[in-house]
Amino acid sequence: MSLKDWPEQERPREKLLKQGAGALSDAELLAIFLRTGIPGKNAVELARELLIGFDGLRALLEADLKSFCSHNGLGPAKYVQLQAVLEMSKRHLMARLESGEALTSPELAEHYLITQLRHEPHEVFACLFMDNQHQVLSFEPLFRGTIDSASVYPREVVKRALAHNAAAVIFAHNHPSGIAEPSQSDERITHKLTKALDLIDVRVLDHFIIGNGDTVSLAQRGLM
Repeated sequence: MSLKDWPEQERPREKLLKQGAGALSDAELLAIFLRTGIPGKNAVELARELLIGFDGLRALLEADLKSFCSHNGLGPAKYVQLQAVLEMSKRHLMARLESGEALTSPELAEHYLITQLRHEPHEVFACLFMDNQHQVLSFEPLFRGTIDSASVYPREVVKRALAHNAAAVIFAHNHPSGIAEPSQSDERITHKLTKALDLIDVRVLDHFIIGNGDTVSLAQRGLM
């Protein structure tokens, strides 16, 4: 059945306009992005099929070009559109952080870091440098590979903090295993970097460990 034949209140576009995007299911949101279905399937039915094929929305959003285009109803044009949407989302979050919302909405900084690091196939250690009003100055991935106390260099972090004239910093790194639980090495790195930055009066606000579904704040755990 075509979506035009559905009751108006059940059509994804009309539902979004009346109830907001948060009221839509993953399939309904994806159907709006797809716009059209394929012979024998309307956009919602195709969206449901794709979500099953990719095993969820996240895997679809993070798929590379080859994997994305291997599914019926998807092609390079849709891939380009999706990448543009994802990049706009990241830039929107950064614009909000740069406006100073990190001061009143620390979860915004966490969400931004998640969008930047969760998809990485290898461990990445990054810093969010901020001024004394907690407005973001820069986001920088600094170290890649296996993150431990031997591969994260305090001198480099101090150097970048000075370059940005930062007054505060938030650390973040991902666990590709998907388990966000901090290790003893994570705690050691945090304390080592905190001591180094303390010498130049830069405060360490938090260190987020980003897993597959969960994120752990070392500050909230009382580990720093």
